[in-house]
Amino acid sequence: MPPRRRLTPADRRAQLLAVGARLFSAAPYDDVLMEVVAREAGVSRALLYQHFPSKHALFAAVYQQATDRLLEATAFDPGATLVEQLTQGLDAHLDYFIRNRHAVLAANRVLAGDPVIQTIMTDELDALRSRLLSVLPLADERTHSAVSAALKAWLVFVQVLCVDWLTRETCTRTELRDTCIGAAVGALRPLLPEDPAPNWPPRARPVLRGEQP
Repeated sequence: MPPRRRLTPADRRAQLLAVGARLFSAAPYDDVLMEVVAREAGVSRALLYQHFPSKHALFAAVYQQATDRLLEATAFDPGATLVEQLTQGLDAHLDYFIRNRHAVLAANRVLAGDPVIQTIMTDELDALRSRLLSVLPLADERTHSAVSAALKAWLVFVQVLCVDWLTRETCTRTELRDTCIGAAVGALRPLLPEDPAPNWPPRARPVLRGEQP
């Protein structure tokens, strides 16, 4: 075991979260053992359990931290187009999903239905929906309600599609992202007074002679 360093409680918690995040991203949830977390952090299991009484508690804290950072990284710019905003937000999430495949699958599959994890995910989806609503041109309360409902359904669609993609990559990352963008544009077009993405979908580049389509 590495020599233990004296840390403040806050610094020790941050260290344990960093070790937990690394281990949960590297292996399936069931394969991550608390004794391994303690060993990697250079602390006793008793000290680890003082901060996190169970593996579930550690994972929930790791996932909450990741969600908070994703929300910080997803800054919708009112001056950007809808497609630019969606692209930025989806890229931030997909980058995290790919780097932390095991953790995302644990939250959505192994711990599906767990009230703590579900609350974390629901709160993030609600925050993303609120941010999108704040940058869309909503003329009245009726439009606001209709768009809010459409975005709620769209965010669940994106979540399910991305989790399935992490399990079995049936398309490229770009195709996955553009499918999500296209679904949002298609859902919002009938509800807004102006086309939110008049240049979507992008015109396909013509296949030149001799190229593979």
